[in-house]
Amino acid sequence: MNPKGKLLIIGGHEDRDGTDVKMEEKNSEFISHEILKLLTSDNNRRIEVITTASSEPESMRDTYQKTFDEIGYTNFGFMHILPEQADEDLDRLKNAGVIFFTGGDQNTLCKALKDTQANKLLIEKYQNEEDFLIAGTSAGAMCMPEIIIDEGEEGEAMLKGDIKLGLGLNLLPRCIVDTHFIHRGRFGRLSHAVIIRQDCVGIGLGEDTALLIENGHRATCKGSGMTVIIDPKNISRTNIERVEKGDPVFAENLVVHLYTDGCSFDLRQDEEGAPDGGYH
Repeated sequence: MNPKGKLLIIGGHEDRDGTDVKMEEKNSEFISHEILKLLTSDNNRRIEVITTASSEPESMRDTYQKTFDEIGYTNFGFMHILPEQADEDLDRLKNAGVIFFTGGDQNTLCKALKDTQANKLLIEKYQNEEDFLIAGTSAGAMCMPEIIIDEGEEGEAMLKGDIKLGLGLNLLPRCIVDTHFIHRGRFGRLSHAVIIRQDCVGIGLGEDTALLIENGHRATCKGSGMTVIIDPKNISRTNIERVEKGDPVFAENLVVHLYTDGCSFDLRQDEEGAPDGGYH
């Protein structure tokens, strides 16, 4: 059964208070706060902002308080959830219409939430609650799949052992998400991740760019930048299974798709291993 809820995964550095979005001056279709306006169009829906990934939660609160005020949101609050969730925390999550994970460290967020009552509750609401939205930016987006990048080098070559994969919050199966993708030169590390896990599609999100995922698989690109999909299903030759630690990794027939604002595609794989893409 397809989830009734939606996911919004954001590449980080989205247009918000105190953020200088370079594409604002270059992209003629730039819209102020475009991505964060996708959280809800109904001011009665409760937004809970989870700052657990951040080492500076107060700063995050100040930033999003100002931004949400500018957008016109009135029904929102902030939570710094710890592994031992209180009943009050769970009640707030149960009553939320939108959950928004801020940036920070994906490992911190996953360690705090993975396999907890809060994680199980969010999965249940996402599966069964119509229009329930879970959003995340930067580390908050990276934590959503079943498989996440724990650590990864951003070097000139893919070297065996320079990436570590872990387990995420299990909201987005068969995908691995990387953020700040273009700005921080992360093509190599996401490619390395999907060469290791060829059952997963790599989603590389540019800054001020997001994917809105509906029905668990239908994705629409939003924002001023670019989304890169790295598809390993047609790899014809790679040394990933035999290469020694520290030696370079290669792969042939790694397929790349580029999407911008308004492009829609299916994250499920067809028989030939390519996402079902299209522009709408």
